[in-house]
Amino acid sequence: MKKSKVFIIAVFLLAVAFEHLSLDDRLRQVIDEYKLKAYVEVPKIDSSKVQLGRMLFFDKVLSGNHDVSCATCHHPSLKSGDNLQLAIGVGGYGLGRNRIMGEGRDRVPRNSPEIFNRGSEEWHTMFWDGRVSGIAETGFLSPADEKLPYGLDNVLAAQAMFPVTSRDEMRGEIGDVDIFGGQNELSLISNAAPQSVWQALMRRILSFPGYRKLFRDAYPETPLEKLGFQHAANAIAAFEIKEFTFIDSPWDKYLRGDLNALDDSAKRGALLFYGKANCAECHSGNLLTDQEFHNIGIPQFGPGKDNAAPLDAGRFAETGNPNDRFAFRTPPLRNVAITGPWMHNGAYGSLEEAIRHHLDPKTALERYDVNQLSEELRTTYKGDSSVIERVLENLDPLVKNPINLTSQDVKDVLAFMESLTDPSANDLSGLIPKEVPSKLPIEEIDANSDYSSH
Repeated sequence: MKKSKVFIIAVFLLAVAFEHLSLDDRLRQVIDEYKLKAYVEVPKIDSSKVQLGRMLFFDKVLSGNHDVSCATCHHPSLKSGDNLQLAIGVGGYGLGRNRIMGEGRDRVPRNSPEIFNRGSEEWHTMFWDGRVSGIAETGFLSPADEKLPYGLDNVLAAQAMFPVTSRDEMRGEIGDVDIFGGQNELSLISNAAPQSVWQALMRRILSFPGYRKLFRDAYPETPLEKLGFQHAANAIAAFEIKEFTFIDSPWDKYLRGDLNALDDSAKRGALLFYGKANCAECHSGNLLTDQEFHNIGIPQFGPGKDNAAPLDAGRFAETGNPNDRFAFRTPPLRNVAITGPWMHNGAYGSLEEAIRHHLDPKTALERYDVNQLSEELRTTYKGDSSVIERVLENLDPLVKNPINLTSQDVKDVLAFMESLTDPSANDLSGLIPKEVPSKLPIEEIDANSDYSSH
């Protein structure tokens, strides 16, 4: 018998044997093969730095017009996001689906990502297009290049340097008047001088006695005059890591040995995720992301970004590599079932539909139902054949071939996705402070509004 035939028979017999194992035995083989481990708690973080970060996170003093905070787009009551397809930044008011865009403004081009479990040392990229990357030991790549200050603790802190410099997100446009009727001094600074924005922000922040005390507590060995916005960014990152890290999902419990933590549907879904459905090709490792960039044929809508507007070319804008056109970073999947809408632009309000898109992106793009977008965004949808052809032109090879799953298979994958949610992540209202040092108002969710549907 030829060696090739012997090999084929051997593979077939192994497959048959695998199918006859119990779900737990099969899943144990997968866990061993992929070297999967439960998410671990991050090292202890200085409580003074966390408290400073909490205040900064909720304080609108960080925005040019004093009208938006980090929490506006990453609110604890909205599962660390904003429940919008595309964010509404400076000039807007309200929270979540009730947020109203200011006159003459446009949407932020991308969806506000959740901020769960960003404290792992494995993290090295930030933003949908990866424009901030690196680790503290070797330095960071960012839009600021050499202007990015030294002393940032991690890539999450490096990321926190940039929303305050974005005109759409927090800084505002030239000529903006702040909520007090005064001039927005941050808006007058050149886009080419981010360091000047950071310096101006520190002057503003340290004008409040409460912040001077908080910074002294967090950085007792650094004189106030030596503080830079990198210290504020480190504190914001410390708060996010401490308070948005969750390690007790059913999947984590299962990885620790509790075989009853998952029901059979979730176990079958895990086998599909790491097998036939091919999800783990990109959603790999313990972070459930390869932190790489893939074009999976997501519909184009919204204002677009940079030189590609009214389209959003994704990673291509950073690299200039044609292969990166319309590619976006693989999102992590911790607590994914509660962090919709999904995709880099919130194209899907149903996690099941987001899963189905991955199985056949070409067909999903061609048949995209624009009615799932908010009424305002439907008018910005670019669904003509020429745009669709451009998006599909360099579709990632990993998703070019349709994957056939039954309806039950999809339900099982969805059950596995739901097992990635730590129950504690469902109620984060305790993170919201009663007040911040600037005494600016803190936005809270209207208890009578429905923020759960998309």
